[in-house]
Amino acid sequence: MAGRFEIHRTGDESYRLRLTDSEGNTVAVSPTFKSLTMLRDGIKAMRENAATGIVVDLRRQA
Repeated sequence: MAGRFEIHRTGDESYRLRLTDSEGNTVAVSPTFKSLTMLRDGIKAMRENAATGIVVDLRRQA
């Protein structure tokens, strides 16, 4: 089973997105979105960035 995006209501008109892995562990939690449209745009952006994102290793810093 793949991970999933969970939509949670955090207020009268506020929503938060939680990304979980295939075992149900939380991988990421979004900031609060003021509308479902904005939240859906956030999901779209996360999917696009995850697919094309560059890995940057910051463990060694000068």
